[in-house]
Amino acid sequence: MRTSPALRAAALATTVLMPLAGCSDGDGGGADRGTPSTASTASPPATPQKLADQKLDWQPCPAPSPAQGSGTTPSPLPGGATWQCSFMDAPLDYGDPDGRTIELALIRAAARNQDRRIGSLVFNFGGPGASGVATLPSFGTAYDTLRTRYDLVSFDPRGVGRSEGVECSDDETLDARYEMDGTPDDAEEEQAFVDDLKSYIADCEKNSGGELPYVGTTNAARDMDLLRQVLGDDKLYYFGISYGTELGGVYAHLFPKNVGRAVLDAVVDPTEDAEQSSIGQARGFQLALDNFTADCAERDDCKLPGTTAQEVQDWMADLLAELEKNPVPGLGERELTQTQATTGIASALYSKETWPLLEQGLDEADGGNGGLLLALADSLNGRTEDGHYDNSNAANAAINCADSAQRFTLEQTRAALPAFRKASPVFGDYLGWGLMSCTGWPVAGAWKTPDVSAPGSAPILVIGNTGDPATPYAGAKAMATELGRGVGIALTYKGEGHGAYNGGSACVQKAVDGYLLEGKVPASGTVCD
Repeated sequence: MRTSPALRAAALATTVLMPLAGCSDGDGGGADRGTPSTASTASPPATPQKLADQKLDWQPCPAPSPAQGSGTTPSPLPGGATWQCSFMDAPLDYGDPDGRTIELALIRAAARNQDRRIGSLVFNFGGPGASGVATLPSFGTAYDTLRTRYDLVSFDPRGVGRSEGVECSDDETLDARYEMDGTPDDAEEEQAFVDDLKSYIADCEKNSGGELPYVGTTNAARDMDLLRQVLGDDKLYYFGISYGTELGGVYAHLFPKNVGRAVLDAVVDPTEDAEQSSIGQARGFQLALDNFTADCAERDDCKLPGTTAQEVQDWMADLLAELEKNPVPGLGERELTQTQATTGIASALYSKETWPLLEQGLDEADGGNGGLLLALADSLNGRTEDGHYDNSNAANAAINCADSAQRFTLEQTRAALPAFRKASPVFGDYLGWGLMSCTGWPVAGAWKTPDVSAPGSAPILVIGNTGDPATPYAGAKAMATELGRGVGIALTYKGEGHGAYNGGSACVQKAVDGYLLEGKVPASGTVCD
């Protein structure tokens, strides 16, 4: 996602569009994984004191590694403050805490007002698979108000970026994989789809098989509690976005007494299983597409044909059908296929700010130039302009498959497709076929749905955006309910795009800043325009 920094930041803070059902135990045998319907986790094993007492060696940050997405060294913050990076040792397997350790990459920017410093505010930007070390600096100015009293801290979760990043297929293989038909229409295409999935999983097992059982969300939550201790904080102060909200909910369940002030923005529904979540995401992207096409149809200067939203969408459907038969030139020697075009459309729907790029890309693709839509797809797929892929999608697969226990057969997937098509004529097939993403994964998933109940936790501010395409608004209500009475504090933002805090609402920012900086808990049910 190198083409547009704004798009890269928006898209990273989400679950990747492919509806990856679950795949590995992720726990290393250290806890009770619960029943297939929900996960009920026993008391976490104690962390060795030597790890809790480790001292971090903070140094100037290098440029992001290829696994983190490459790029340049982080720019200084307002006032000249610089970013610092370090590594923290954590157990590979919390069931064997004195065994092998792994290094987790960290980044921080010191609080501006050290006299009033509260502690460290830890960010997770979602994915799963987003590099917090690479992403936080791109949001530096957006969170500068919070830096008045917090060190801003983020990390690459295990399996991500520089934290024992999961490796699957090479760049050339990934290029071919993303070009192939992701919505097979006949037996031959179905077989090609299944064969590609088997090949990809075999690559993941070959290159990272020793880490795959330990990259799940439960272990990432335990890593955050270790990070809290190493940073010297009695409580975890936390800002989770998209998948980061699920991570935050699991943390609160495991360590309710250790929760300080926490915010969950763009909330994953913890009550939905893999299929329900994917159908919900299909509806969410369809809603965003409806809003985009309605805006286009209402404007005299829109480049796309159609006087109603439906007419614009019918034209788009015709374009996608034509691209399935006849791809158009894209970037270099690569062509824009139907699947890449669908990915590019989804990529631009994460933020209203990228709607103009979507309009332009669709218009150019209709004229035979697929470069912009392919660049948008590259953004979501983690491909840089030099042809290298970061490890965000590999990590996404590994973490999702470590968490979700569901495995879908070809027959079950075919049977589910009508419901997906009803949810979204454009994205339904694409997301429906993604149900098979963890079929054949080498280790079993942990849960059908995670347990996020957190009795005894401090209040957690849960923000839902009514126009969110990737994490539909209903998820915020469900999360607030599941966290428990007096814990989940619901706030609604009537907006567009993925997430709320950076959506331009002064009301949302006032509520979040007031809670994190001053401890002022908003009234549950607050609505912001």
